[in-house]
Amino acid sequence: MLNVAEVLDAELPQDKLVKRLCSILNGYLEPAQVADCIRAYHYSADAHAGQMRKSGEAYICHPISVAIYLAELHMDANGVMAGILHDVIEDTLVSKQELGQVFNAEVAELVDGVTKLTKLNDTSRAEAQAENVRKMFLAMAKDLRVIIVKLADRLHNMQTLGAMPANKKRRIAKETLDIYAPIANRLGMNEIRHQLESLGFSALFPMRQRILKNAVKKARGNRRELLNTIENTLKTRLLQSNLPCEVKGREKNLYSIYQKMLHKRISFSDIFDVYAFRVFCQDEDSCYRILGIVHNLYKPIPGRFKDYIALPKANGYQSLHTVLMGPYGVPIEIQIRTHAMHRMSESGIAAHWLYKTDDQSAVFQDRANEWLRDMVEIQNVGGDSMEFIDNLKIDLFPQEVFVFTPQGAIIKLPRGATIVDFAYTVHTDVGSSCISARIDKQLVPLQTQLENGMTVEVITATWARPNPLWLNYVVTAKARSSIRAYLKNFQQQEAINLGQRLLEKELSAMSLSLQEMPPERITDLLK
Repeated sequence: MLNVAEVLDAELPQDKLVKRLCSILNGYLEPAQVADCIRAYHYSADAHAGQMRKSGEAYICHPISVAIYLAELHMDANGVMAGILHDVIEDTLVSKQELGQVFNAEVAELVDGVTKLTKLNDTSRAEAQAENVRKMFLAMAKDLRVIIVKLADRLHNMQTLGAMPANKKRRIAKETLDIYAPIANRLGMNEIRHQLESLGFSALFPMRQRILKNAVKKARGNRRELLNTIENTLKTRLLQSNLPCEVKGREKNLYSIYQKMLHKRISFSDIFDVYAFRVFCQDEDSCYRILGIVHNLYKPIPGRFKDYIALPKANGYQSLHTVLMGPYGVPIEIQIRTHAMHRMSESGIAAHWLYKTDDQSAVFQDRANEWLRDMVEIQNVGGDSMEFIDNLKIDLFPQEVFVFTPQGAIIKLPRGATIVDFAYTVHTDVGSSCISARIDKQLVPLQTQLENGMTVEVITATWARPNPLWLNYVVTAKARSSIRAYLKNFQQQEAINLGQRLLEKELSAMSLSLQEMPPERITDLLK
């Protein structure tokens, strides 16, 4: 183990932070790797020398705080070093090439992945932000550690937002709620997602946050006795079943309450009247056995059961959700999951580093990589950075439906998706050539919205082409970007054909032919 006291003189805030960082790193990295991280600290401290944050502390405190979060996730040495060095290309004279020479190419790539592009002339703030996000997604597709470093960076920035001017504070908070918290959710990283949402909500809507916080506190106090009664009843009944499990009351996230009130147009009392609990158990079989027990204890409310174990969410999340009619007609929401499922739901893709022996972490990694490949494909199809951001926002907020191909494969789509969305999800060529479809063997129009459990068969034709009217009802980013790319190319080719017809008409008036004219003469005429 590296003796931190011999290396650091813990007087300044940054020294205390490095001491804490090394204490964590010594718990899971080799001594030589910890030494590399300390070398990265000294290099970063020299590069940022003289730079201060708005809060008044030395700038180096920020990258060290980012590295501490990464170390708590048991990120590998290169990932931690990237956290320590993440701002040196953007905010100092250090180049990517130099980083590669001093450390290694992997660290240089990670740091470059989280580095913003230099703001171009005549580029609006929104366009610059969109271009930076697009660049980050390209880097994420190569290495998922890029987004984990970026989320750690954003979390610490949000935690220290108080020193910022009001307009900048609001802009950063809005960007966090619009982009970074949803990305964390999409990657299954619910712990950091909830922190980002809480900080963003407080910064963007401080008055609303305070009012809602006080309302929650008051409501919780008023129902404490009934909550305890329900919790004790659940614990007693489950204890009698001899199934090892743990029951906990679930605190609702203020921002999620606010979002439900805003988008579903329901009152605070309608949301907060639901008493929420989680049950943690040992294995998947126990989840279903516990479900049967609670359904015998309290009557389930029809239409409120969701099996995310058999059909996980797009980000890999697994749990059983059910809503029961409790005592005095009070709804009780219960989530049942294994301890492993809970760990995965909190850490998401970061579980790969935090729980190295858990096979479930690979599921989150695979789903994340699949999503990133789709987003890169959308990006490559065409369109500018603003269009990419629009597509990304569509993709980040899916309410899912599950439908089947004729072969029985399950296809996940956002709620409101149509036949055309389904076709493009199967393959771009299927989407571009679809002319009709059958749902459960019945012919239906292409704009038909899909519902859970439908079997969808797409009918295609070789002569068919994308229809501009499809843009009026498709909802997936892939469908929208593919249709727009086709129309853009089609319009360009149409313009070329029109130009050729006009030129041939003028030449014909002069008794000339395009085929007979030498290329240099055509060039002269076009000048």
